Amino acid sequence: MQVAYIMKKAVFLRIVLTAAVLALLLSGCRFVRVEEEERKPVDYTVVERRDIPEELSRLMEEKKEKEFQLSYETGEDLYLAKGYGRQMSGGYSIQVEELGESSNGIFFVTKLLGPEDLKEAGVPSYPCIVIKTRKQEKPVTFRESSSPVKKESEKGE
Repeated sequence: MQVAYIMKKAVFLRIVLTAAVLALLLSGCRFVRVEEEERKPVDYTVVERRDIPEELSRLMEEKKEKEFQLSYETGEDLYLAKGYGRQMSGGYSIQVEELGESSNGIFFVTKLLGPEDLKEAGVPSYPCIVIKTRKQEKPVTFRESSSPVKKESEKGE
């Protein structure tokens, strides 16, 4: 009888301790809700490969096999990098659909455009883009565009 009481007390104590630890861990977490609201365009420049900061370039090289999203700050600048991982051919390009900001976030929307000519098939490539903008103290949300991109010949004049 005494052993059963001690076992129940030990189980109860474990449950209480687990709940206390969980409460402490969760109290340190903070969820940032980035709500959709009207965004205003943000000025940016596309960075040439030779002008990418060395550390960012190294990180991109490490991650290039798979899709990646990186933000990197230096001084007053914010670099945003989006890579699409290994593709089975060359000739891909990346279109920046939007770099916008709301009161609580920055949104970087890109679209991967496939090769127009399949002559480059068989040579793997690692399409990526890096843009530079001014540094801000807001979270960055990376998105893949879902809207179809019209080819130049399909646009009305």
